[in-house]
Amino acid sequence: MVPLAEAAPVTTATAPASIPTEPGGRPESQPVTTVYRPSEPVDLRHTLGPLGRGPYDPTTVWDARGLWRTFRTPDGPVTLRVEATSDGFRATAWGPGADWAIAGVPQLLGGDDDWSALDVSASPLLRESRRRNPGIRLTRTRRVFEALAPAIVEQKVTSVEAYRSWARLVRRFGEPAPGPAPEGMRVVPSPVTWRRIPSWEWHKAGVDPRRSRAVVESATVADSLERATASAASLAEAAARLRTVLGVGVWTAAETLQRSHGDPDAVSVGDYHLAHYVGSALIGRRVDDDGMLELLEPWAGQRQRVIRLILASGHRDERHGPRMTIQDHRNH
Repeated sequence: MVPLAEAAPVTTATAPASIPTEPGGRPESQPVTTVYRPSEPVDLRHTLGPLGRGPYDPTTVWDARGLWRTFRTPDGPVTLRVEATSDGFRATAWGPGADWAIAGVPQLLGGDDDWSALDVSASPLLRESRRRNPGIRLTRTRRVFEALAPAIVEQKVTSVEAYRSWARLVRRFGEPAPGPAPEGMRVVPSPVTWRRIPSWEWHKAGVDPRRSRAVVESATVADSLERATASAASLAEAAARLRTVLGVGVWTAAETLQRSHGDPDAVSVGDYHLAHYVGSALIGRRVDDDGMLELLEPWAGQRQRVIRLILASGHRDERHGPRMTIQDHRNH
């Protein structure tokens, strides 16, 4: 194996003429493998953890050695396996999108995420969290719609509800994962499939008409969104372009760009718990969204990095008052 930065993806054999091949001539069942050796520490779970949508997400499976992850690429579905090794990270991919996925491993593991300008010396909590967690990186998946759809499903509901809805939809309408993925793994539905999900299936999954319409609207313009955000002059402009889609607001755009673009400044304003947690961690008391933005202002441009340090710090926020009620109207 060779470093990804130094050589092209490696395949293990030449395809016999009788075996179905991908457009580039590689057998469709043959994996593409490489080893990525980052120049900075990378903590696999801290970096890729935000990609999973709950403990039952059929696109994401963690085990003792690493991560299994399925997704759609411009070339088709893929299963990606990433493991930490003694000399870096071994990545193996199966399916039509294997070459595309392997080429993006450095970005997926935060290879272009530069924390060198972040100064947290004024905050003991942040300073200690940075010392204890040097491997936190912001992932960049390069897939906007696949980050956008679950973010829409998560709008205005509890995590339990959102995770349940997402898992049901992907299991019902996704396709089997390529390669030797763990049993039950699925690839998220294509934009075309999302548009064809009937209303009663959204209802069974616990997704109300407002959110289902937003997913369908986003799926209808998915290709345009990929191009528009890729060509945006800045991440702020990319967020603005996302918000032109009906049902996509500030929170949803931030949640999307944190994953698809590794946006170092995106703040999920409107989150049910985030402002309380940030205020409690930084000044010992809860604040609202405006208060959170004021507290994060000294780190403008890197506010998502600060939030990730707070989340990794081990700080525990004492919660008060009633919790958000879980509602289930699927049998109505």
